[in-house]
Amino acid sequence: AAEFNRPGHAIVDHRTWVFVGDGCLMEGISHEACSLAGTLGLSKLVAIYDDNGISIDGHVEHWFTDDTPARFEAYGWRVIRDVPGHDSAAIEAALGQACQEGDRPTLVCCKTVIGHGSPHKADTHEVHGAALGAAEVAATRAHLGWTAVPFEIPPEIRAAWDATTQGAARHSDWRRRFAAYAAAHPELAAEFERRVCRRELPAHWQDSVGSMLAAAVSQAAAIASRKASQNVIEALQPLLPELLGGSADLTGSNLTAARGSVAVRRGRGPGNHINYGVREFGMSALMNGIALHGGYLPYGGTFLTFSDYSRNAVRMSALMRQRVIYVFTHDSIGLGEDGPTHQPVEHAASLRLIPNNAVWRPSDAVETVYAWQAAIERRDGPTCLLLSRQNLPHFVRSVQQLDDIRRGGYVLAGGDGPAAITLLATGSEVDLAMRARETLGAEGIAARVVSMPNCAEFDRQTPEYRGAVLPRALPVLAIEAGVSGFWRAYTGFGGDVLGIDRFGESAPAAQVAAALGLTREAVCKRARSLVHGARSR
Repeated sequence: AAEFNRPGHAIVDHRTWVFVGDGCLMEGISHEACSLAGTLGLSKLVAIYDDNGISIDGHVEHWFTDDTPARFEAYGWRVIRDVPGHDSAAIEAALGQACQEGDRPTLVCCKTVIGHGSPHKADTHEVHGAALGAAEVAATRAHLGWTAVPFEIPPEIRAAWDATTQGAARHSDWRRRFAAYAAAHPELAAEFERRVCRRELPAHWQDSVGSMLAAAVSQAAAIASRKASQNVIEALQPLLPELLGGSADLTGSNLTAARGSVAVRRGRGPGNHINYGVREFGMSALMNGIALHGGYLPYGGTFLTFSDYSRNAVRMSALMRQRVIYVFTHDSIGLGEDGPTHQPVEHAASLRLIPNNAVWRPSDAVETVYAWQAAIERRDGPTCLLLSRQNLPHFVRSVQQLDDIRRGGYVLAGGDGPAAITLLATGSEVDLAMRARETLGAEGIAARVVSMPNCAEFDRQTPEYRGAVLPRALPVLAIEAGVSGFWRAYTGFGGDVLGIDRFGESAPAAQVAAALGLTREAVCKRARSLVHGARSR
C-alpha cells in the first residue's frame, strides 16, 4: 500500500486474516511471528483466536496455561477479548472493531466449544481429529433439529453463504478504481500489473543479467561467494523493486543488504530489507506468506547450520511451489573458530533431499550470478544459495562452459583430452579439486574437474549430457565439505567420496581442514588409489 497507493487512489486496501487455535499458539513460531508483527505495527493483520481449550491430547490446562490476551498485549497488539464464539452478531461486531484504523495488529479472542451441538462429544478431544460416528451424527442432528439430508445445503443457507454476487460487485468497483488510478499514474499502474497481476520479470531482464555476468567474468580477484551474492543484490535492486530482503540478525555476515537497501521500520515509508531478528523459522515462514501474497520476491539470510531452524518452512516453500530465496552463508568448515556448532556438515545434503527445492553451491562469483538468475527466473519453487565465508578464486571459462553452468554440472577443466579420473566437487572444494589436478598432472595422472553447483538440475539433463560430463569409463572422486553418503549415487561402487562424516573442530579454517582430511594431499591420495585400482582391473 505504501508503495503503490496515492492520494485519492487506495488500490491496495485489503487485510490479512488468520485463524489460530490453542495448538497454533503453543508453537514457538507463533512467538517469533507475532512478536515481529507487533514491533512493526502491521495494522492490516487480524488474527482470530479459536479459544476452545482442547488439543489432540485433551484439555489444554494441563500443558497450556498462558494468558494469551496479555501475551499479545505485551507484543503490542490490540486485543479484543471475550467474544462469544457462537454468537454471529457478537463476532460481526468484533470483526468490525478489528477493521477500524489503527497502528497495530489485532487479536480477536473467541471463546468456543469444540464439537458445538454434539450432545455427547462437545468440549472433548474426541472431535478434534476424528469423525463423530453414525450414532453421534444422528444424535447431533436431533439435538440441532437438522432435517436436511446428508450433503444437502438448504437453499436459504446457500443463499446466505454465497458471496459471488457481492464479490463480483466489489471486484467491479476495484477495476473501476484501478482504471482511474492507471489514468492518473500510468507508470505505477503498469508496474503494479507486472508484479502483482502477471508476476513477470521486467522486459530488460535478460540484458541486465548479461551485464552482471560480464562484470563477474571480467573480475579476476578472489571473492567470497557471499560477497559475490551481495554484488548481485546491489545490481538487481534498481531493476527489481519487488526484491524484499532480510536476515535473521546476521545482515553483516550474510551480506543480504546492499547500498540500495532501506530497512523496513514501523511508521516509515516503503523499505526493501527486513531485520527479522533471531527468528530463523519465523523469517522463513514469513517469506512464504510474502510470496503467496504476491508483488514481492522475498529472500532472507542466515548461517547454513541454522537452516535446521528453517527447514519446515523451506519444505513448505517447496510443497507450495513458492518462489522464495534462502541465502545460507558460512557453508562449511571454513567457519573455523566458531567450532562444530556453526560448521554445517549434513545440511547441504539434507536440503537437497527436499523435493522441488533447488540447491545451488557456487564455486565462484560467476556461478553465483547464475545461481541468482536461476532463483529469480524460477516460478515453481524455492532456491537455497549455499555461500562461502572465505574467498574463492575466479575460474576462467569458455563460452560453452559458461552456458553449461545452468545445467547444474559441467566440465570445468580437463575436458579436451584423455583423462584417468574425474574429480567432482562443489563450492569451495572446486578450488581444492583444481589444485589437486595440478599435482596429479605433474605425476602423469590426467584428471578432469567437474563443478556441480546444482545436483538436481544436472540430474534433469539428458543421459547423453550426463554421460559426457561423468563418463562411466572413468572413476569418480567426489569432494565436498559435508557428509559423503549423498555423493555415492554419482561415484558408484567404483568411485570414492572425500567428505566429512563427523562434526568439526574449533580452530583456524586451514587447521580444521587438515584435521578432517580435506586437503590437496588427501585428494591426491584418494585419486591415485582409484586410478591404480582401475588400471589393475
